[in-house]
Amino acid sequence: MKDFTYAAPTTTDEAAAALAASGARALAGGTDLIVQMREGRRAVGHVVDLKRVPELTAIAVAADGSLRFGAAASVAALAAHATVAAKFPAMIEAGRMIGSWQIQSRASLGGNICNASPSADAVPALMALGATAELTGKGGRRSLALDALILGPGKTALVPGEILAAIRVPAPDARSAAKYVRFTPRREMDIAVVGAGAWLRLAEDGSVAEARIALAAVGPTPLRATAAEKRLMGEKPTAALLAEAGRLAAADARPISDTRGSADYRRALVKVLAARALAGCCAQLGQRIEVP
Repeated sequence: MKDFTYAAPTTTDEAAAALAASGARALAGGTDLIVQMREGRRAVGHVVDLKRVPELTAIAVAADGSLRFGAAASVAALAAHATVAAKFPAMIEAGRMIGSWQIQSRASLGGNICNASPSADAVPALMALGATAELTGKGGRRSLALDALILGPGKTALVPGEILAAIRVPAPDARSAAKYVRFTPRREMDIAVVGAGAWLRLAEDGSVAEARIALAAVGPTPLRATAAEKRLMGEKPTAALLAEAGRLAAADARPISDTRGSADYRRALVKVLAARALAGCCAQLGQRIEVP
């Protein structure tokens, strides 16, 4: 590992100013950054540790039930928050798939987002939940949808001197549910070959009022399966409908072939996992639907 300088700011303004320097990189948990530096895959001249900025590790549930958590808040801290774990189980479920228990005590969902890996587990779950990113820097504050923040592998819309300060998740509706599932060769501590996050809100008559499906590891960025979402609208969930949504999600996918699986294999997985994620939503809403 090459030499680097280190800063530990205590305010977001200080952190943003430090990250404006050439070669500066943010350290939220370090579970990706340190590995990349050790392996020589990322050149970093200045490490800016965000863990000492109170705003960046804060977790708060507002009176309206919405959630705001700092980008450096650890997976373990979020999972230990009783209200967060109860109200946003899909987010915690996805976070618990990031490495080992020891890694989760350091790893942050903000870091998982900013690492901008196509296979990131936290991102599809948060996209399905309708989360937005709150950015701050010398230009002030702005908000972006997660799919607008991530531009490509390792690339985000953050500009020099700007940081991801927090993630906001809307309050869950009483008739809504979310689920994240993935496929990996090993059950633990592996990278998703395919991941699928789903969110459904049902109308009073039991039909689908809103739907979001987000996919991991089948494109240069996590992506929405919009054709599948549209097909669900206004329909009452059935096994046939969820299977059709899975087929449409597979058609929306843009996978590549690599050492972990071929493009055709990934499309086949999307078909199954998207339907299973939707069925998981339905089960939480009291409708048990069997899908393959």
